[in-house]
Amino acid sequence: MERQTAAMRALSRWAFPELEQAADDQPASIEQARTERRRQADVSHSAALRRARAERAARQAGTAVAQPLAVHARREHAD
Repeated sequence: MERQTAAMRALSRWAFPELEQAADDQPASIEQARTERRRQADVSHSAALRRARAERAARQAGTAVAQPLAVHARREHAD
């Protein structure tokens, strides 16, 4: 049985060499998903901080805050 298993593994490595190489070079798909979610959360957080700081500065200066078009478009579709 062990000899058969070793032969099947050898055939698998021969048939799919890139899979073994990719497994060593890249993080697992779960880690990739976590990394991407974290990156998106960081981007979203940074944008929220910029908006909040702009709104605070506008309130203190007594002026209106200019919002990007994407924010207006989302609000129109949400109504």
